Amino acid sequence: MKKVSNVPKHVGVILDGNRRFAKRLMKKPWYGHRWGAKKVREFLHWLKECGIKYATLYSLSLENLHKRPQRELEFLLKLFEREFRKLLNPSHEIHKYGVRIKVIGRLSELPENLRELFRKVERATKNYKNYFLNFAIAYGGKQEIVDATKKLAKLVAKGKIKPSEINEKMFEKALYTNGFPPVDMLIRTGGEKRISNFLLWQCAYAELFFVDKMWPEFTKEDFLKILKEYEQRERRFGR
Repeated sequence: MKKVSNVPKHVGVILDGNRRFAKRLMKKPWYGHRWGAKKVREFLHWLKECGIKYATLYSLSLENLHKRPQRELEFLLKLFEREFRKLLNPSHEIHKYGVRIKVIGRLSELPENLRELFRKVERATKNYKNYFLNFAIAYGGKQEIVDATKKLAKLVAKGKIKPSEINEKMFEKALYTNGFPPVDMLIRTGGEKRISNFLLWQCAYAELFFVDKMWPEFTKEDFLKILKEYEQRERRFGR
């Protein structure tokens, strides 16, 4: 893949359209999620080839965790378990390329066995510094901001900081994405044109790209086209 000269540092992706893609092919929803997981593996290769260092993938919203049919959720959670267990294999590419993995969201809403697996993967990759990848699972942007506010409120209550000391930089450190730069580019597949409670703080000045294709049918050519358009945009950052 030819590298784009002005690549974003941090790319956020809303992986939308798995269920509708399966429905179009007259398959059960979990077929779409399985194909979606395969596309994630492809996408990570594209990020590496383009030299993009940070990415956050919206894998399961907090709302969907509470509202999706039970059978579909059970399949999704098993799919997460299967895919994350692969990451513990020392021969997996994330170890070869030095990818640090983090799972962000209200993980307390998930089964303990899955949370422990996420912790194992995070521990196994914690020293890698070449690439950084967040999986947003049981995630909500409003909820993240509320949780960050509570974290700072506790520090105020304990007398460790003063309310007057709280600024944007301190608040960012309280977010799930602490250590990540702001999102430069947000991609949403599936034809919807909204950000659906994803990285609300981090996307304040992100360039938005909405793709009609469903996530499983998103191609390398589609991604390169987006990168090319990103390169040509003039970013104003509120100016």
